[in-house]
Amino acid sequence: MDGGPSDGDESERQQHQNWLQRRRRLRRLLKPLPRRATLGRYPVLKWFERPARRAAFLWSFRRRNVMVSVYAGSVLAFLPVYGLQILLGLGLALLLRGNLTVMVGLQMIVNPLTIVPIYGFTAWVGLLALRAAGVDYADSPALRYTAALVLGGVLVGLAFAVLADLTWRALAWEARRFRERRARAARPHRDAAPGRD
Repeated sequence: MDGGPSDGDESERQQHQNWLQRRRRLRRLLKPLPRRATLGRYPVLKWFERPARRAAFLWSFRRRNVMVSVYAGSVLAFLPVYGLQILLGLGLALLLRGNLTVMVGLQMIVNPLTIVPIYGFTAWVGLLALRAAGVDYADSPALRYTAALVLGGVLVGLAFAVLADLTWRALAWEARRFRERRARAARPHRDAAPGRD
């Protein structure tokens, strides 16, 4: 034995570095989103700062709080309510006891650069669903496209939420496995520490 690091130690070290890198990327991604400490900086949200700070569930990353926000926030993001999304997201987060950071982050999907392709796609999906259901608004094109935008927004939002839910589950599973491996790897080192009998 040469006393150098084993392949297992090197592999663990590399996995830890990868995990730290993903964590840094996630923090950088979440930094501009509202947090309890920065709530007063947001134009509309600052009006609700005091009650929002007291509602601990708005800041909780427990699975239930996050999943409520993922599903409700995804549907809201694709609905044709651009400009009201963050305020409606705050109301939904309070009503459904969801995570505000996730809810507001999902509202950033539709922005001035993506609004036309997203609403075009949701309208197309909505029109296909209306035709499949046999619903026809032939005498009112405005009503037809409004119904298509709303129905398409709900359908696309739910599909997006399911994909986000599956991604969340996969990442949670990977994080759990990583913590278990680190705990198992640390046990022999603790047992071999000097002064232990």
